[in-house]
Amino acid sequence: MEIRVLASSSAGNCYWISDGKTSLLLEAGIRFEEIRKGVRFQVSTIAGCLVSHEHGDHAKSVADVMKAGVDVYASAGTIEALGISGHRVRTLKVLEPVRIGTWTILPFDTVHDAAEPLGFLLASTTGAKLLYLTDSAYCKYRFKGLTHLMVEANYSAEILRRNVESGALHPAQYKRVLRNHMSLERLLEMLQANDLSQVREIWLLHLSDQNSDEKAFKRAVESATGKPVYVASR
Repeated sequence: MEIRVLASSSAGNCYWISDGKTSLLLEAGIRFEEIRKGVRFQVSTIAGCLVSHEHGDHAKSVADVMKAGVDVYASAGTIEALGISGHRVRTLKVLEPVRIGTWTILPFDTVHDAAEPLGFLLASTTGAKLLYLTDSAYCKYRFKGLTHLMVEANYSAEILRRNVESGALHPAQYKRVLRNHMSLERLLEMLQANDLSQVREIWLLHLSDQNSDEKAFKRAVESATGKPVYVASR
């Protein structure tokens, strides 16, 4: 399985994944021209684009992706919030799996200030099993047999606290971050609660420029899991 990070930050998020047979986009939160370059101008080979929620840093280019002939998959709430329609729009329902090529995708609900945000469990006929979870304060589900994880590690509670005390972060923004994003500490708890025995690699997504420490986060997750850890920092 191949994972390619096109962008991962509050400025924009987009990832390309492939099991060697079917390629998918996860999010479309950057300019379409950047997406085209990121997929090496092979947009026609993309079987679908999964969008977790309607915020611009995840969904900026959905209309352009659809115009290029790629089906966009999202919840009814996200679709309504984006104001998109047409035969390229595919509605996802929580815990109802859909098939896209060699992938079976199970959408699940997440915790974020959006209309109907989703995370995705993607299982391939090749044996790969990917958890994609971003922009969520926590996850109430447990997963078995994972081989790959792409999970948010937005901030550290300690760094966040220091930034508020120093005046670098407004208290209102502090509260929003706590309610809507996953901390390193919460991620470590989630990892400990799941079966990681078959995991080959873990990707840390959507690190805050101000409230995280890339090297420290990588070390912490490697230490806790014993797995190879990569930081999506583009």
